[in-house]
Amino acid sequence: MRISKRNSGSAATAALLSLIIVVLVVATVYVFASNLPWAVRPAPITSVGAEIDHQYGLTLAVAGTVFILSQLGLAFAVFKFRDHGQKAHFTRGSNTLEAIWTTATIVLFLGLGLMGHKAWAEVRFTPAAPDAIQVEVTGNQFVFNFRYPGPDGKFGKLDPKQISASTGNPLGIDANDPAGKDDIVVPTLTVPVNHEVNLLIRSQDVIHNFYVRELRIQQDAMPGMVIPLHFTANTIGQYEVVCTQLCGLGHSRMHSYLNVVSDADYDAFLKQQAAGQ
Repeated sequence: MRISKRNSGSAATAALLSLIIVVLVVATVYVFASNLPWAVRPAPITSVGAEIDHQYGLTLAVAGTVFILSQLGLAFAVFKFRDHGQKAHFTRGSNTLEAIWTTATIVLFLGLGLMGHKAWAEVRFTPAAPDAIQVEVTGNQFVFNFRYPGPDGKFGKLDPKQISASTGNPLGIDANDPAGKDDIVVPTLTVPVNHEVNLLIRSQDVIHNFYVRELRIQQDAMPGMVIPLHFTANTIGQYEVVCTQLCGLGHSRMHSYLNVVSDADYDAFLKQQAAGQ
């Protein structure tokens, strides 16, 4: 009688575990498939962003299918082979099945990576067009500064010794360099719609990050490095720029805005900023 109760309890536990696994799978699928308000991504504002969304959807579908099949398979195995008091049988498994499963996993995920490399490389490893608008993005604790070259089209030299935010020179533009006299430094990024923009991303102190979710762009800013990144925004609007690297106690306050405007508004912006320098 004692053995029967023990076996019955063990079988019941296994059945309950199988049910819990199935419920968790159903709940997970529901969260991803139901388009809950907090789970909906904003629409991309670049063609590359649309490619990234497509790749994300494909990767999610493949990984989700593998997750569902593997978890339901686990639930089935737990339920089918639950303890009924039968004698346990030892098995060494199948090396052939292990090799097939491992090879399929490698091919699947390497294939997904190769399919997504184009969108990744297009904004990072493919040079921007010669006529792209140049904007320098500098992160420091805990602000973003954006520098435009001004009417001469040239950035002035930077001198770390001349950095002084309190006197209006947060980047340390060399006062002795004529090319820097007309540089425009502002706390928000403004770009014209349907024009390629080449960002030159840098950091003054620690590792920061430049992230705009609508661009589908996220790039670390490394001290001592200038990292180019280019995009072409196709939708007018205002979008938040945030730092996604934990860069210090004021990290949560480090954000700015990307303003995508018409050509006329962009020209007006440059004239207004140039007049105020």
